[in-house]
Amino acid sequence: MKPEDVAKFLHEHPRFFDEYADLLADIQLSHPQDDKVISLNERQVISLRDRNRVLQDKLLELISFGEENDAISEKMHRLAIALLSVSNLDELFNALYFSLKEDFAVPLVAVRLWNISYDQSSPHEEFTATSEDVHVIAESLSQPYCGNHVADEIKHWFGERAEYLHSFAMIPLNSTRTIGLLVLGSPDAERFYPEMGTLHLKRLGELVCTTITRYDVVEAINNDKFDDQASNEQQT
Repeated sequence: MKPEDVAKFLHEHPRFFDEYADLLADIQLSHPQDDKVISLNERQVISLRDRNRVLQDKLLELISFGEENDAISEKMHRLAIALLSVSNLDELFNALYFSLKEDFAVPLVAVRLWNISYDQSSPHEEFTATSEDVHVIAESLSQPYCGNHVADEIKHWFGERAEYLHSFAMIPLNSTRTIGLLVLGSPDAERFYPEMGTLHLKRLGELVCTTITRYDVVEAINNDKFDDQASNEQQT
């Protein structure tokens, strides 16, 4: 008989050892770690220990992931409070860059915005003109991109430090429309890798986009007109 035949026979006759219980005490097996010969019971104990060790490792891994997610959620909460507490775009960008650098340990951050009006009496680098190609890239992203390559134009946003960056996360800023692109850069090639999860990056983009659109001059004017119209209708 072949080993497969024996295994098939025992699988099809689960009560075999009920009739030949003495065989269980006589069966000798090799130890998985050395050349010793052990009983079937000892081999089962070793197998159970190995399975238990694997389960413990998986449990510790899950606990580690949970603690890491809790830490990220706490940082996102602090950033949300900071962004909601600002009163102008200067404070908003300062709060964003500070949080990403100090809390999230992201070395370099770049933001470019379009399709949004703002008070031009206080110029911002974030509103520097961008090409249509960049707009297409941002609008094509259904979720954040993580990897080692970005368009040259985007890489140039980091200036002289761009040559030291080897991984990037591109986060589209969109709600009802795309208003810009948030890009994180790192010299660590494994910091933003293609297979990494993007849930927190997506939430970051939604948070930043929502807070920035609060300072859209056109939207603010339209909202004021709507409020005035509603007030007049209520009075009449």
